[in-house]
Amino acid sequence: MDLIKKAFDKVKSNKLIRVELIVILFSLILGTLLHFTYEWSGENLFIGSFSAVNESVWEHLKLVFYPMLIAAIVEYFFVKDVSNNYVEAKTIGIFTAICFIIVSFFTYSGIIGTSIIVIDILIFIISIILGEYVAYRLMKRENESTVTTECLSIIILVFLLLCFIIFTYLPPEVNLFRDVTTGIYGIGNIL
Repeated sequence: MDLIKKAFDKVKSNKLIRVELIVILFSLILGTLLHFTYEWSGENLFIGSFSAVNESVWEHLKLVFYPMLIAAIVEYFFVKDVSNNYVEAKTIGIFTAICFIIVSFFTYSGIIGTSIIVIDILIFIISIILGEYVAYRLMKRENESTVTTECLSIIILVFLLLCFIIFTYLPPEVNLFRDVTTGIYGIGNIL
């Protein structure tokens, strides 16, 4: 019986790994596209709510948040039977990716005094891989999920979603939201 359980766990693990690799690839591709969709749309205000509208760190966080969120919603239907703590794991994974970008970018650019596009791209790639790895590890743990932790995770994701939308149009005037090339905040003067 123990041998059957180990075999079943290995099959579950392999499926989860395969799906996570697809999620990483999807998130990288969609995140890259979202860097350009606002401009491609003729600067459509609606498209701006989920695309990067300038070169601020905040706007580039959308390139991680939205693809990982969309992938998490779709992925759930493929891995719900082979994962534990799903909602919490994905929330923590997305939050990890966002934090990694903020800390890495401001640390390295603060040290050298400028940003380098190749490093920025590597940070983007690493953030998605790291976020999905963290989520994968949490989904492999014993089931610790409760209604409370799932609800809290959903509240956090909805809060982040609302922040990304609101701060596109009404950003605080702090460095996180400042376009490094133009000095503007958010989508610019829309009023």
